[in-house]
Amino acid sequence: QVQLVESGGGLVQAGGSLRLSCAVSGRASSPDTMAWLRHAPGKERRFVAHISSSGTYTHYDDSVKGRFTISRDNAKNTVYLQMNSLKPEDTAIYYCASRSRAGTINSLDYDYWGQGTQVTVSS
Repeated sequence: QVQLVESGGGLVQAGGSLRLSCAVSGRASSPDTMAWLRHAPGKERRFVAHISSSGTYTHYDDSVKGRFTISRDNAKNTVYLQMNSLKPEDTAIYYCASRSRAGTINSLDYDYWGQGTQVTVSS
């Protein structure tokens, strides 16, 4: 069993920045692919970014490429999402998720999920 706890969400003006954190506990987490996904009101849950177990490989949705950066510190069992140049359309609940296989953009393929953290970007 893996437990994921997100933090760092909040209210920010357009153009601002936030850094989300995801604390991972439970069974050994280093082998896991970690991802961030988001769920905006009235929309389906959507992939944002994933990072390989070693941190070597990352992949982003086109909507956040160049603005968001996913990273991980395996010594601290923590995954981060640095979000810059935020836009109102980035407003959503952001979830951290993990899986023991290679990364995927399909949210249904992730095994463990956190409770989410709200990010609100005002115009």
